[in-house]
Amino acid sequence: MVDTPWLGDACSLVEAFRAKERSPSEELEATLGAIGASELNAFSHLDVDGARAAAAAADVSRPFGGVPVGIKELDNVEGWPATEASLVFAGRTATYTGTMVSRLRDAGGATLVGQTTASEFGGLNISVTKENGITHNPWQHGRTAGGSSGGSSAAVAGGLVSIASGGDGGGSIRIPAGFNGLVGMKGTVGRIPRGPRTLIHPMTVVVGCQARSVRDVARWYDVTSGFDSRDPYSLPRIEGWERDLGSHDLRGMKVAISPTLGAAVVADGVAQSVVAGAEALVRDAGLEVVDVEIALPVLDIAWALANLVGLRMELADLWPDCKDLLTPEIAFGLEMADGSVDLEMSGRGEAARTMSNEALADVFDQVDFVICATNPDVAFPAHVSTNTRVAGERVPLGNNGALTIPANITGNPAVSIPIEPLDGLPVGMQVIGRHHHDALLLDLAAVVERECPWPLVAPGAPV
Repeated sequence: MVDTPWLGDACSLVEAFRAKERSPSEELEATLGAIGASELNAFSHLDVDGARAAAAAADVSRPFGGVPVGIKELDNVEGWPATEASLVFAGRTATYTGTMVSRLRDAGGATLVGQTTASEFGGLNISVTKENGITHNPWQHGRTAGGSSGGSSAAVAGGLVSIASGGDGGGSIRIPAGFNGLVGMKGTVGRIPRGPRTLIHPMTVVVGCQARSVRDVARWYDVTSGFDSRDPYSLPRIEGWERDLGSHDLRGMKVAISPTLGAAVVADGVAQSVVAGAEALVRDAGLEVVDVEIALPVLDIAWALANLVGLRMELADLWPDCKDLLTPEIAFGLEMADGSVDLEMSGRGEAARTMSNEALADVFDQVDFVICATNPDVAFPAHVSTNTRVAGERVPLGNNGALTIPANITGNPAVSIPIEPLDGLPVGMQVIGRHHHDALLLDLAAVVERECPWPLVAPGAPV
């Protein structure tokens, strides 16, 4: 009999299944029990009957055979709620399953447990919504889990499931991974298809997972990546992500170390931790540090407002009558966009995007990698939803995302790697690489994992 969920990584759980040390059904019951007892508020929906049926029929020879997996509530699963974490769509049900989730379930053999909480429409990097309330950080109750994949990160770091899906349009995999002490990989844009019914604009969103280990990310790639015609910008399949992990020669590759990425306001303690972590990685991987000036253009409000096109399309004639059901920040953004977005503003946004791409391309003409912080600080109070003061201290939400958004604008791969915690809370070190060099980023993360192992779950998990 299994009392608590598996606290290792997903790959080792599959090994335990194959060795008959645990069964998928036992693991699922332990998972459901832990979710029910948890105060994290990491799940918004459970498919108990569906999960039990899947666990009973699990094929443990498959890559994720029998592994209970949390699915971010912005990822569609046929028959499950399709609320987009918003009261506006309360009661709506998904009519199809997303390509990544279908591959994870069918080819991967995963057991889909239920939906993890997300920020409304994925529009904010915090873990508070009108629909679900507050999702807490398992490292310290009352701290944010980040967003928009906050529920997935909280569930994985909190010991509820060993892996969960995520999405990243401006840091929504990496930000919560950094706050919760997990590996958060944003692949090259198109690495994992987003279909069906892919919303193309604004070409910044990728999908992936929240993971405890690097090999879990590599296996997720093996199962879910590869071209699909319903995402016309998805990339051709590459075989052997897990097989080839750690096989690339990193020695002599060039890296720039810039905790602030040139412009972000980063807490001193975080900046010092990132520099220390970067210097250790340079030593352990045999990298060469290059002094490169990083000066990325500031993406003004024109670009941000233009990104509301997809949301406005989805709301259709529900807007503006649905305003009071929305998170205040989302409603405010829509109102601003309605009143100010025109061809001139859209043009300014596209010009800023072009300049960003040129600036980062100039950097990667000189180096193979850039290392910076993932987040400006450790996790802030969970209830904070605006740039306000808590106990006299400014909580810089407007600055949160400044370190992650550039890689979304340009489509570069980037990974958040856990390093030494600060004041008892996780710190993420972000490594950005050249387009299509995802495997090199995974190898760098594997070096950190080998030389400075991180806790796979938060102290005291499951919580």
